[in-house]
Amino acid sequence: MQPIYLIDFYKVGHIDQYPSGITQIWSNWTPRTSRIKLQSTVVHFGLQYFIKKILIESFEEEFFKLDLSTIIEHYRSIMQSTLGLQEPRTDHIAALHKLGYLPLDIYSIPEGNSTPLNCPSIVITNTHPDFFWLPNYFETMLSAYLWKPSTSATTAQRFRALFEKYAKESGEKDMSFIDWQGHDFSMRGMSGVEDAILSGMGHLTCFSGTDSLPAILAANQYYNAGLNCGGSVPATEHSVMCAGGQEGEFETFRRLIEDVYPEGIVSIVSDSWDLWKVLTDYIPRLKETILARNGKVVIRPDSGVPELIICGNDTAEGAAKKGVIQLLAEVLGVKPNTANGGTGLPLIQNGGAIYGDAISYERAEKILQGIIAKGLSPYNMVFGIGSYTYEYVTRDTYGFAMKATATRQNGQVIPIFKKPITDTGGKFSHKGIPVVSGEPGKYIVSEQSLPEDLDNCAFEKVFSNGKLLIDNSFATIRSRVRASL
Repeated sequence: MQPIYLIDFYKVGHIDQYPSGITQIWSNWTPRTSRIKLQSTVVHFGLQYFIKKILIESFEEEFFKLDLSTIIEHYRSIMQSTLGLQEPRTDHIAALHKLGYLPLDIYSIPEGNSTPLNCPSIVITNTHPDFFWLPNYFETMLSAYLWKPSTSATTAQRFRALFEKYAKESGEKDMSFIDWQGHDFSMRGMSGVEDAILSGMGHLTCFSGTDSLPAILAANQYYNAGLNCGGSVPATEHSVMCAGGQEGEFETFRRLIEDVYPEGIVSIVSDSWDLWKVLTDYIPRLKETILARNGKVVIRPDSGVPELIICGNDTAEGAAKKGVIQLLAEVLGVKPNTANGGTGLPLIQNGGAIYGDAISYERAEKILQGIIAKGLSPYNMVFGIGSYTYEYVTRDTYGFAMKATATRQNGQVIPIFKKPITDTGGKFSHKGIPVVSGEPGKYIVSEQSLPEDLDNCAFEKVFSNGKLLIDNSFATIRSRVRASL
């Protein structure tokens, strides 16, 4: 699809609606509010993907390289059919095509840094007076591409901070396991493959564990991440476990552990019929084999209330009263956890658990608290973070919006702003050109600044006249995200 159509319809007529004399517009992209309790900063992430994929690749291949007459004929027919415009305006589209590049400057907080609420992470303006209409023409596509990766990166940052908190409380010194303690299970529940890619890259800013393969490929292509920026382990699904029949379930476990994966980590979904039988019958019968392996056997429950399944249910009887982690520890035994001089709580020998159904931040915390209360290391547990967490969000989770706040009219820079009398502040815009100073997470915004101030603040000019000026590596972005934990 040609990128000039990645808009809300009402963008078509805005070129004629602006007052006469306007030659330049400054707009900014800002997370204005938070619907997440105690969350007052937002990770800035995804802009480089948008610039490379849409502003450079898509515009070059699907607009500038196409024949002008084809572009105009197509645009005219679409506007006639959809808006009923018999003579739709096309001169501005033709002028952009003839120019041969996008006359825009984009200033950005360094990707991976966090901004306080109501602090702009991007300012965009046109560099050619004939294209004053262009900055806000890009509002819809920029919003559609940016709110999700920033939101998911912020979610991942919250989870990593949670995992580090409980690791430290339990005496851990080595935090490397946390790279794999949060695993992206979300792809199948996202609202499209590109949604999964954008969110999945956000997850990868804080974790390496993922089953969203396209996110790894995109991070490598657009952020030079390398294919080892994420990964997974051999794991079963219910079709595999059920294919041998309920009577043959033990043999399925045995074959997987002894024959198919005699070493290394293997994750086995274990609730096809009776999770507690797996833990009290199959695992004890396979104990010697499991302990002799070079690698962990990870049990994956997939139904029920996660914290009760993992940590036990005081109102239940038998195995369910103890929960997965305690049963594994009793059967397989535990070993001291002294990696890198740490005094961490014990680890289950050659075993562990992963849960990836309806995991939320709050449930993850309850599980970690429950495991530590049993005197066991939180590193016995991996969390599959799925669409229950990554998809149950919207653009309004952090109130993202792009607003024009300054124009150049008849040669003068004029601050503009919105301040609805019917709103309590969440929809107020900045006034004039905003610049940002200070440290990540604590940036301070100055309004009604001069255009040249954009070049002398915390913003970096990352795009100008069709060219990417700063090409961030994924490793750099990761280090910035984690520095704000």
